Amino acid sequence: MRCYSNWAVKFVGWLDERGGGWCGLDAGMVGSYVGEVTTSAGSVETSKAMVTALRSLLRFALQAGWVVQDLTGAVLPVASWRLASTPSPLPDGVVGRLLASCDVSTLAGRRDRAVLELLAGLGLRRGEVASLDVGDLDWHAGLITVTGKASRIDKLPLPGRAGEAVAAYVMGGRTVLPGALFLTVRRPWRRLDPAGVSGIVRQACRRSGLEPVGPHRLRHTLASELLRAGAGLPEIGQVLRHASLHSTAGYAKIDWERLRLIARPWPMLVAGHLS
Repeated sequence: MRCYSNWAVKFVGWLDERGGGWCGLDAGMVGSYVGEVTTSAGSVETSKAMVTALRSLLRFALQAGWVVQDLTGAVLPVASWRLASTPSPLPDGVVGRLLASCDVSTLAGRRDRAVLELLAGLGLRRGEVASLDVGDLDWHAGLITVTGKASRIDKLPLPGRAGEAVAAYVMGGRTVLPGALFLTVRRPWRRLDPAGVSGIVRQACRRSGLEPVGPHRLRHTLASELLRAGAGLPEIGQVLRHASLHSTAGYAKIDWERLRLIARPWPMLVAGHLS
């Protein structure tokens, strides 16, 4: 709902800038807006979110009587193809710099280090980190319970470094508040949300003198490291908890050494003929 409302606010602001309001809205204007946004969106996912939200807003506008005709047909779908994108792991050494940038002498630094260790060591998604509760940690068994997409629940082994970082945060001054594991460090204390997890990664990039990246880049990096260590795609899919091997298949594009083994030689032009 927040995503829908954000895009609705942007569209209404765009409409106000052009004058006329809803009464003057037509299919041409809607198409123009879609073209402007998709050109500058930066990703297929962002463009898809925009068109979905805009169609919903236009249906509501029709029911509310703000427009007199259904304009959803002017919101064309965004073209995309499975496995069209290429995973983008971080360069060697960057993850270490991000981790080292955390000042673990402070509560915020210990929290940030624990968050980064879970992102980098387990490949968790930002929402999965934000949704962790204190009770999801089984210290005796060395396991962590993760609630992922479609409410899928997995028990995962907690890597040593990640476990030590989380323990240092929990035992090192974290506010005693039941439920959420990761909290804001300023009052009023509340659960760290996914945007907060992204903010931790961006701040670590800034401290390290790097261009900001999103938490998902750490997930890509873990998969890349597993590939280089000799893991197959099924094993990587298990670590990343993909529901289908199709989701893991994209990582085959960055396994250059294995791709060279199956690559066919490019036809060479010899004496005016293809050989």
